[in-house]
Amino acid sequence: MKNLFVAVLLFAFVQLNAQGLKNVFSKTIANATNNKTSTTSGDEIGNALKEALQKGIERGTAKLSAPDGFFKDAAVKILLPPEAQKAGEKLRALGFEKQVDDAVLSMNRAAEDAAKTATPIFVNAIKQMSITDAVGLLKGGDSAATKYLREKTTTQLTNAFKPVIEQSMAKTDATKYWNTFTTSYNKIPFVKKVNTDLAAYVTEKALSGIFYQLALEEQKIRKDPVARTTDLLKKVFGN
Repeated sequence: MKNLFVAVLLFAFVQLNAQGLKNVFSKTIANATNNKTSTTSGDEIGNALKEALQKGIERGTAKLSAPDGFFKDAAVKILLPPEAQKAGEKLRALGFEKQVDDAVLSMNRAAEDAAKTATPIFVNAIKQMSITDAVGLLKGGDSAATKYLREKTTTQLTNAFKPVIEQSMAKTDATKYWNTFTTSYNKIPFVKKVNTDLAAYVTEKALSGIFYQLALEEQKIRKDPVARTTDLLKKVFGN
Protein backbone atom coordinates (compact mmCIF):
# COMPACT_ATOMS: atom_id res chain seq x y z
CA MET A 1 0.00 0.00 0.00
CA LYS A 2 2.85 2.33 0.89
CA ASN A 3 4.47 1.67 -2.50
CA LEU A 4 1.19 2.40 -4.26
CA PHE A 5 0.85 5.70 -2.41
CA VAL A 6 4.38 6.70 -3.38
CA ALA A 7 3.71 5.79 -7.00
CA VAL A 8 0.59 7.95 -7.08
CA LEU A 9 2.49 10.92 -5.64
CA LEU A 10 5.30 10.45 -8.15
CA PHE A 11 2.81 10.32 -11.04
CA ALA A 12 1.10 13.50 -9.83
CA PHE A 13 4.47 15.25 -9.53
CA VAL A 14 5.45 14.31 -13.06
CA GLN A 15 2.12 15.50 -14.44
CA LEU A 16 2.31 18.84 -12.67
CA ASN A 17 5.83 19.42 -13.91
CA ALA A 18 4.88 18.37 -17.42
CA GLN A 19 2.05 20.90 -17.39
CA GLY A 20 4.43 23.53 -16.07
CA LEU A 21 6.91 22.80 -18.80
CA LYS A 22 4.13 22.97 -21.35
CA ASN A 23 3.09 26.40 -20.07
CA VAL A 24 6.67 27.63 -20.16
CA PHE A 25 7.09 26.28 -23.71
CA SER A 26 3.87 28.00 -24.85
CA LYS A 27 4.97 31.31 -23.35
CA THR A 28 8.35 30.98 -25.02
CA ILE A 29 6.76 30.46 -28.42
CA ALA A 30 4.41 33.41 -27.88
CA ASN A 31 7.28 35.65 -26.82
CA ALA A 32 9.33 34.58 -29.81
CA THR A 33 6.43 35.42 -32.12
CA ASN A 34 5.91 38.80 -30.48
CA ASN A 35 9.60 39.56 -30.71
CA LYS A 36 9.59 38.63 -34.39
CA THR A 37 6.71 41.03 -35.01
CA SER A 38 8.31 43.78 -32.95
CA THR A 39 11.46 43.62 -35.04
CA THR A 40 9.48 44.95 -37.99
CA SER A 41 9.81 48.73 -37.81
CA GLY A 42 7.22 51.29 -38.78
CA ASP A 43 9.37 52.34 -41.71
CA GLU A 44 9.54 48.76 -42.97
CA ILE A 45 5.78 48.36 -42.67
CA GLY A 46 5.19 51.62 -44.50
CA ASN A 47 7.65 50.78 -47.25
CA ALA A 48 6.26 47.26 -47.62
CA LEU A 49 2.69 48.49 -47.95
CA LYS A 50 3.71 51.12 -50.50
CA GLU A 51 5.71 48.51 -52.38
CA ALA A 52 2.76 46.13 -52.34
CA LEU A 53 0.44 48.82 -53.66
CA GLN A 54 2.88 49.84 -56.36
CA LYS A 55 3.36 46.27 -57.52
CA GLY A 56 -0.40 45.75 -57.42
CA ILE A 57 -0.94 48.84 -59.55
CA GLU A 58 1.72 47.78 -62.05
CA ARG A 59 0.19 44.33 -62.44
CA GLY A 60 -3.38 45.63 -62.40
CA THR A 61 -2.86 48.36 -64.98
CA ALA A 62 -0.85 45.99 -67.18
CA LYS A 63 -3.79 43.60 -67.18
CA LEU A 64 -6.40 46.28 -67.86
CA SER A 65 -4.37 48.07 -70.53
CA ALA A 66 -3.99 44.88 -72.57
CA PRO A 67 -6.40 44.36 -75.51
CA ASP A 68 -9.83 43.49 -74.10
CA GLY A 69 -8.58 44.16 -70.56
CA PHE A 70 -11.80 46.05 -69.86
CA PHE A 71 -13.99 44.85 -72.70
CA LYS A 72 -13.85 41.11 -71.96
CA ASP A 73 -13.81 41.30 -68.18
CA ALA A 74 -17.41 41.36 -66.96
CA ALA A 75 -16.35 42.80 -63.59
CA VAL A 76 -14.96 46.02 -65.10
CA LYS A 77 -16.50 46.22 -68.59
CA ILE A 78 -17.89 49.69 -69.29
CA LEU A 79 -21.49 49.59 -70.48
CA LEU A 80 -23.66 52.39 -71.79
CA PRO A 81 -24.44 55.10 -69.23
CA PRO A 82 -27.71 54.39 -67.38
CA GLU A 83 -29.52 57.25 -69.12
CA ALA A 84 -28.47 55.87 -72.50
CA GLN A 85 -29.36 52.22 -71.97
CA LYS A 86 -32.96 52.64 -73.12
CA ALA A 87 -31.66 54.53 -76.12
CA GLY A 88 -29.39 51.59 -76.91
CA GLU A 89 -32.27 49.14 -76.69
CA LYS A 90 -34.41 51.29 -78.96
CA LEU A 91 -31.65 51.70 -81.54
CA ARG A 92 -31.01 47.95 -81.56
CA ALA A 93 -34.72 47.37 -82.16
CA LEU A 94 -34.54 49.76 -85.11
CA GLY A 95 -31.58 47.92 -86.65
CA PHE A 96 -28.73 50.11 -85.40
CA GLU A 97 -26.88 47.34 -83.56
CA LYS A 98 -23.52 48.34 -85.01
CA GLN A 99 -23.76 51.91 -83.76
CA VAL A 100 -24.50 50.65 -80.25
CA ASP A 101 -21.77 48.00 -80.31
CA ASP A 102 -19.23 50.48 -81.66
CA ALA A 103 -20.04 52.94 -78.88
CA VAL A 104 -19.60 50.32 -76.14
CA LEU A 105 -16.41 48.88 -77.62
CA SER A 106 -14.82 52.28 -78.14
CA MET A 107 -15.45 53.33 -74.53
CA ASN A 108 -13.65 50.22 -73.30
CA ARG A 109 -10.82 50.74 -75.77
CA ALA A 110 -10.39 54.28 -74.42
CA ALA A 111 -10.20 52.95 -70.86
CA GLU A 112 -7.66 50.29 -71.90
CA ASP A 113 -5.54 52.91 -73.64
CA ALA A 114 -5.72 55.33 -70.71
CA ALA A 115 -4.83 52.62 -68.17
CA LYS A 116 -1.31 52.59 -69.61
CA THR A 117 -0.68 56.05 -68.17
CA ALA A 118 -2.31 55.45 -64.78
CA THR A 119 0.68 53.92 -62.96
CA PRO A 120 2.74 57.10 -62.34
CA ILE A 121 -0.38 58.97 -61.16
CA PHE A 122 -1.14 56.28 -58.58
CA VAL A 123 2.50 55.84 -57.54
CA ASN A 124 2.80 59.55 -56.79
CA ALA A 125 -0.30 59.31 -54.59
CA ILE A 126 1.14 56.30 -52.75
CA LYS A 127 4.31 58.22 -51.90
CA GLN A 128 2.20 60.71 -49.93
CA MET A 129 0.98 57.98 -47.54
CA SER A 130 2.31 58.42 -43.98
CA ILE A 131 3.95 55.67 -41.92
CA THR A 132 1.14 55.94 -39.35
CA ASP A 133 -1.45 55.36 -42.06
CA ALA A 134 0.52 52.42 -43.44
CA VAL A 135 0.82 50.67 -40.07
CA GLY A 136 -2.93 51.02 -39.51
CA LEU A 137 -3.76 49.79 -43.00
CA LEU A 138 -1.54 46.71 -42.64
CA LYS A 139 -3.77 45.59 -39.78
CA GLY A 140 -6.95 46.41 -41.73
CA GLY A 141 -9.08 44.26 -44.01
CA ASP A 142 -8.03 42.54 -47.21
CA SER A 143 -8.47 45.70 -49.29
CA ALA A 144 -7.92 48.36 -46.61
CA ALA A 145 -5.06 50.02 -48.48
CA THR A 146 -7.02 50.18 -51.71
CA LYS A 147 -10.01 51.74 -49.94
CA TYR A 148 -7.73 54.28 -48.29
CA LEU A 149 -6.14 55.14 -51.63
CA ARG A 150 -9.54 55.52 -53.24
CA GLU A 151 -10.81 57.84 -50.50
CA LYS A 152 -7.70 59.99 -50.48
CA THR A 153 -7.00 60.30 -54.20
CA THR A 154 -10.22 59.95 -56.21
CA THR A 155 -10.66 63.69 -56.79
CA GLN A 156 -7.01 64.23 -57.66
CA LEU A 157 -6.92 61.15 -59.89
CA THR A 158 -10.14 62.14 -61.66
CA ASN A 159 -8.75 65.57 -62.49
CA ALA A 160 -5.52 64.04 -63.76
CA PHE A 161 -7.11 61.09 -65.52
CA LYS A 162 -9.96 62.80 -67.37
CA PRO A 163 -7.73 64.59 -69.92
CA VAL A 164 -6.02 61.25 -70.59
CA ILE A 165 -9.41 59.63 -71.16
CA GLU A 166 -10.44 62.45 -73.50
CA GLN A 167 -7.27 61.94 -75.55
CA SER A 168 -7.80 58.19 -75.57
CA MET A 169 -11.43 58.62 -76.63
CA ALA A 170 -10.33 60.70 -79.59
CA LYS A 171 -7.57 58.21 -80.38
CA THR A 172 -9.91 55.19 -80.29
CA ASP A 173 -12.78 57.04 -82.04
CA ALA A 174 -14.98 56.71 -78.96
CA THR A 175 -16.09 60.32 -79.36
CA LYS A 176 -17.03 59.76 -82.99
CA TYR A 177 -18.97 56.58 -82.26
CA TRP A 178 -20.73 58.15 -79.30
CA ASN A 179 -21.76 61.15 -81.40
CA THR A 180 -23.11 58.78 -84.06
CA PHE A 181 -25.00 56.89 -81.36
CA THR A 182 -26.57 59.97 -79.77
CA THR A 183 -27.30 61.66 -83.09
CA SER A 184 -29.09 58.58 -84.39
CA TYR A 185 -31.16 58.29 -81.23
CA ASN A 186 -31.96 61.98 -80.82
CA LYS A 187 -33.45 62.03 -84.33
CA ILE A 188 -36.21 59.68 -83.19
CA PRO A 189 -39.39 61.73 -82.62
CA PHE A 190 -40.70 62.28 -79.10
CA VAL A 191 -37.74 60.71 -77.25
CA LYS A 192 -35.88 62.28 -74.35
CA LYS A 193 -32.57 63.48 -75.75
CA VAL A 194 -29.38 61.79 -74.57
CA ASN A 195 -26.76 64.31 -73.54
CA THR A 196 -24.08 62.57 -71.47
CA ASP A 197 -20.67 63.88 -70.49
CA LEU A 198 -19.06 60.75 -71.86
CA ALA A 199 -15.51 61.63 -70.82
CA ALA A 200 -16.58 62.04 -67.18
CA TYR A 201 -18.54 58.79 -67.31
CA VAL A 202 -15.70 56.74 -68.86
CA THR A 203 -13.20 58.30 -66.44
CA GLU A 204 -15.30 57.27 -63.45
CA LYS A 205 -15.77 53.73 -64.76
CA ALA A 206 -12.12 53.35 -65.75
CA LEU A 207 -10.93 54.38 -62.29
CA SER A 208 -13.47 52.06 -60.66
CA GLY A 209 -12.07 49.22 -62.76
CA ILE A 210 -8.50 50.04 -61.79
CA PHE A 211 -9.35 50.22 -58.08
CA TYR A 212 -11.21 46.91 -58.38
CA GLN A 213 -8.15 45.26 -59.91
CA LEU A 214 -5.87 46.88 -57.33
CA ALA A 215 -7.98 45.40 -54.52
CA LEU A 216 -7.56 41.94 -56.05
CA GLU A 217 -3.80 42.40 -56.22
CA GLU A 218 -3.66 43.62 -52.61
CA GLN A 219 -5.57 40.54 -51.46
CA LYS A 220 -3.11 38.28 -53.29
CA ILE A 221 -0.12 39.80 -51.49
CA ARG A 222 -1.85 39.57 -48.12
CA LYS A 223 -2.95 35.95 -48.55
CA ASP A 224 -0.68 34.29 -51.10
CA PRO A 225 3.02 33.88 -50.16
CA VAL A 226 3.86 33.36 -53.85
CA ALA A 227 2.73 36.94 -54.57
CA ARG A 228 5.29 38.34 -52.09
CA THR A 229 8.14 38.71 -54.53
CA THR A 230 10.63 40.64 -52.37
CA ASP A 231 12.31 40.01 -48.99
CA LEU A 232 10.58 43.06 -47.48
CA LEU A 233 7.12 41.87 -48.53
CA LYS A 234 7.86 38.40 -47.16
CA LYS A 235 9.04 39.81 -43.85
CA VAL A 236 6.17 42.24 -43.24
CA PHE A 237 3.24 40.30 -44.68
CA GLY A 238 4.65 36.97 -43.48
CA ASN A 239 4.41 38.20 -39.89
